[in-house]
Amino acid sequence: MSDKHIKVGMVGFGIVGTGVAKLLTENIETIEQKTGLKLELAAVVDLDTTTTREVNLPEGILSDDLDRILKDDSIQIGIELVGGTTVAKDIQIKMLAAGKNVVTANKALLAEHGAELYAVARENNKCIAFEASCAGGIPIVSAIRSGLVANRIGGLYGILNGTCNYILWSMTTKGLDFPTALKQAQDKGYAEADPTLDINGSDAAHKLAILTGLAFGSQVDFEDVYLEGIEGLSIDDIRTGKEMGYTLKLLAIAEKNDDDRISLRVHPSFIASESALARVDGPFNAVSIFGHAVGQTMFYGRGAGMMPTASAVVADIIEIAMGNSKNLFNGQTIKPRNESNLDDIDNLQSRFYIRLMVEDKPGGVAKYTKILGEYEISISGVLQHEGAGPDNRVPVVITTNSTVQKNMTAALEEVQQLDIISGKPVCIRIVDIPEDRD
Repeated sequence: MSDKHIKVGMVGFGIVGTGVAKLLTENIETIEQKTGLKLELAAVVDLDTTTTREVNLPEGILSDDLDRILKDDSIQIGIELVGGTTVAKDIQIKMLAAGKNVVTANKALLAEHGAELYAVARENNKCIAFEASCAGGIPIVSAIRSGLVANRIGGLYGILNGTCNYILWSMTTKGLDFPTALKQAQDKGYAEADPTLDINGSDAAHKLAILTGLAFGSQVDFEDVYLEGIEGLSIDDIRTGKEMGYTLKLLAIAEKNDDDRISLRVHPSFIASESALARVDGPFNAVSIFGHAVGQTMFYGRGAGMMPTASAVVADIIEIAMGNSKNLFNGQTIKPRNESNLDDIDNLQSRFYIRLMVEDKPGGVAKYTKILGEYEISISGVLQHEGAGPDNRVPVVITTNSTVQKNMTAALEEVQQLDIISGKPVCIRIVDIPEDRD
């Protein structure tokens, strides 16, 4: 077989697997013309061998037998598109041990067991390519590993989950409440029937852990990422933030401070409405990265879906076939996880948006502002519309200057105990994303 003839085997024939099969059967001439490679989808393995997909495979390609890939020495590249962190892990290890390089879109597996799998790959003189794991069709992994390799990266700010971005965009532009926006996202196929991992921030956190390891050259785990989801967000706060010049996004943030400590967090964030990330609408993803030499870079596109993700998978196949992925994989030095290099969320310096439901009576303002002052929290603005509700409670919105998270947490715990306050105070971070402007 010619070195230009590359056989691949794929495990997992769901949505993304179908897209990969379409590209490797219907677009093969274009790929060969551009790369000189003749890619052949030699085997597809899935437990379901009867359901009709949107692609016609040659006779005999589809089976439920993993050994069709493992025991075929002519198959050089194995694609794992099973998902999850148990069966998929076993499949990847078996592929590597059988002498296959591996391509995967499995963000959860890499975020939670990446170090172990990379070690297995190196033991077998193979590589793992994972462009599709972090932002669908956006080539963010290759950008960090090669395009920005000359830079010391100081920060990464990303919209890494299209489901959450679509929901928040719908709430912002259409005035929908959260349950209605979620239902609409599900009806359009942007959200799963069980959207938990999307809306609680876990999906974005998995991606952030992977990208942070590449950007800062230091292993981090999924558990190292501070996590808040969008489940409890109110349309009232989105409207008020918009009135104040802010747009609400679920941001994945990795920052390195002056002491080289890394702050990792995923949480709802108010950002300036004129900023580039605020204009990322619908189900799209975007990542803004700051390098000391290049300045600000922005990567934008579809972060999920059959064909965008399949595009990234096939790009990885080509990079492996051309020898580029192996060189990058072997050359990528990621230091072992060091907890002392990770900054705790309590130490975060941030501005904050606070909404209190306050009984409208004399002396109320003095009570909660006194507590904020005792914790060295400086108020930058207050918004209160005239008129009280039927229980004589009014929403009071406060924005603060930069303060320490632990002070804000402690202060709000005391404020909540005041007899003039009803319910739990709403607290959303205001993130000032640096922008590279002349």
